[in-house]
Amino acid sequence: VVDSEGQYQASLRWVTRRTEALMKRLQSNNVKLLLSSAKQEEVVIYYAKLYGVSVVECLSSEEMALISEITGVSPYAPIGDNMDREMTETAVVTFCQPLLLVSRRCVHIGFSSACAFQPHCLILCGPVDGVNEQHAAALQEAFTMLQQVFKTVDQ
Repeated sequence: VVDSEGQYQASLRWVTRRTEALMKRLQSNNVKLLLSSAKQEEVVIYYAKLYGVSVVECLSSEEMALISEITGVSPYAPIGDNMDREMTETAVVTFCQPLLLVSRRCVHIGFSSACAFQPHCLILCGPVDGVNEQHAAALQEAFTMLQQVFKTVDQ
């Protein structure tokens, strides 16, 4: 509970120090790309840039699940204040390039697959937003189907 300006400022300093420490840790573990399902705060973007870590934000749960299936990596979550545990959940990215599709900022990432599935690229652009939304919905269903196929094959 923060009930004074002093406590608020102290909590901001704590968050800033913790964010910087995490980015230093990512850099020391040779992590160059951070994928996130959430929109990151400016302090995260600032320290990521400072320590040479690129950030891709706002990935859907389906995209995160597919990336996890392809790479064999689970999302990293420090336990409480302990950020010192070993980072074993990393994957090799062969390339990472920004991509602008109409007015949408996207990213093109090449992963080294950790399973039998070899990823391929597919980008669909329709002439109007309605068509794009239909393509996006179809692809989202395809991602869901691929996840089910992976689960069936693994069992």
